[in-house]
Amino acid sequence: MPPVSKPRPVGGALLPLIGAIPFIGILGGIWFANRVTPYVLGMPFILFWIVLWVALISVVMAVIYKLDPRNREEHSA
Repeated sequence: MPPVSKPRPVGGALLPLIGAIPFIGILGGIWFANRVTPYVLGMPFILFWIVLWVALISVVMAVIYKLDPRNREEHSA
């Protein structure tokens, strides 16, 4: 039976960089989104931008959770 290899842990500087994406998206993109038109889903564009990033933050946090090797440890009782 071939040995089962563990997946390589992702860590180091990658996880903080991924965690910085929402920060850059909201604060860095505010200059891009600082306008009222076009209306998206009935919201001014800047409000849509912020709501979009709130949703994307949860996606980014889920990715970080999956990539963090500390969450892969088996809990033996």
